Amino acid sequence: MAEFPRPFSGSRGQPGGFDVRGLAALGIVAMVIAGLARGVYTVGPESVGVVQRFGKYVGTAGPGLRFKIPFGIDTVTILPVKRQLKMEFGFGSAGATNLDQVSGEQAKESDMVTGDLNAAHVEWVVQYEIADPEAFLFNMREPGPTLRDLAESVMREVVGDRTVDEVLTIGRQGIETDAIGRLTALVQDLKMGLKVQQVQLKNVHPPTPVQRSFDEVNRAQQEREQMINQANGEYNKVVPRASGEAERKLRDAEGYALKRVNEAQGDVARFTALLEQYEKAAEVTRRRLYLETMAEILPNLGGKIILDEDASQFLPLMNLPAPRAAAGRSAP
Repeated sequence: MAEFPRPFSGSRGQPGGFDVRGLAALGIVAMVIAGLARGVYTVGPESVGVVQRFGKYVGTAGPGLRFKIPFGIDTVTILPVKRQLKMEFGFGSAGATNLDQVSGEQAKESDMVTGDLNAAHVEWVVQYEIADPEAFLFNMREPGPTLRDLAESVMREVVGDRTVDEVLTIGRQGIETDAIGRLTALVQDLKMGLKVQQVQLKNVHPPTPVQRSFDEVNRAQQEREQMINQANGEYNKVVPRASGEAERKLRDAEGYALKRVNEAQGDVARFTALLEQYEKAAEVTRRRLYLETMAEILPNLGGKIILDEDASQFLPLMNLPAPRAAAGRSAP
């Protein structure tokens, strides 16, 4: 009867056998080396590693080459604590590295209602950083989506407190300041371990169906402002000139008044001096004044004939020679 070959069962020291215990030890060593290799990890220069042992927080590891207990005993979560993170609302940039940076409902989160019941399309960015890794990981189940919901709620509240003109034109800075203040207060109250650094409005415009009407209103407002500026320019040109002319006339009038007062005071002083002399020698002063006055008047009278009041007739006096000027004019 034929015999079938029996399974080989070699043992240590037998020819053609192999060491089962050695092979098992070699496998264990390989597993230990693989586990130790998996226990080595690297933390980047702008990050920290949050270490958990059996799920419990035990500390953080700084940048560099680090080691953790393998086989699921230690788990490490790398967080970029020194990198500025951002969330975009109403739009999305290409190449986003933050999982919470862009939402899948961009159109819905950007459509808002202002305080005067007008619609506006608002796009904005929230920039933040992880300030407390432990609070960020363990105080909130989903800190990223929670921050997005808080930011959207705050922005809707801030926009709802303002008119559409403020939202579209002059109120942008006020909206950013108010939004960052409210969002920071909420993040601190919830102890999310985050620090909001900036809230920045990007593209703010009316909804597409009413865009043309808003553009016409803006053009009308710009034309109004232009006309107001032109009127103010003319005002600033004419009014200072008129004010200067009025000031000049006032100064001329004041100078003329001062001149007349000084002349009057001089006349008064001269008259007072004459009066004093007149009172000292009335007759002599009267005659001197008379003679001085006649000396001023007589040269302007021309040729005159003075008669004695006792003369009975003046015909003989008519043969007097004519004045020299008259004789010169009548000569041929």
